[in-house]
Amino acid sequence: MSDSSLLNKLIDSLRCMPGIGKKSAQRIAYHLLQRDRDGGRKLSTSLLEAMDDIGHCQRCRTFSEDDICGICKSYKRDRTLLCVVETPADVYAVEEAGYQGVYFVLMGHLSPLDGIGPGDLGLDKLAALLDEGETQEVILATNSTVEGEATAHFIGEMVRKRAMRVTRIAHGVPMGGELEYVDSNTLSHALAGRRDI
Repeated sequence: MSDSSLLNKLIDSLRCMPGIGKKSAQRIAYHLLQRDRDGGRKLSTSLLEAMDDIGHCQRCRTFSEDDICGICKSYKRDRTLLCVVETPADVYAVEEAGYQGVYFVLMGHLSPLDGIGPGDLGLDKLAALLDEGETQEVILATNSTVEGEATAHFIGEMVRKRAMRVTRIAHGVPMGGELEYVDSNTLSHALAGRRDI
């Protein structure tokens, strides 16, 4: 079956998204063309606007349409708390948990094998932010991977040199989780991070 070059171009374009392989891209393309052309037009308009108009907050580096994002502008946020995360998606997750401080987004993690060092994570900007003097506690909320732990350790040392409090989010058994289904690394972290009740 010979598809039009426009259809192939659409399928190839959809494959740029994570988790979307050739079959999924084909299904999405055929669905949009067969059943939801208006949705496809709306999607293309939204994508174009987002790619052109969304940049990074100059203060925390999360995605923003403005030079300074809404969180950094807000006077209701606790500026003494600074949560360091790897991605803008992590900001959304922490916000859902009810956090009321401010953020710094690394846009990745240290990975020497991939050539990602401190300069690639904007740690100079983080240092300047810490030196402003508002921050009293830095909460390290990097992922529980080897790279995330290494990144947390590196930033922790940077914060300690400034005589500031630095904490790490707890890792362990999820709420509603059953011990028999928890992997040994997670359980080890949970045991190491136990606290008095």
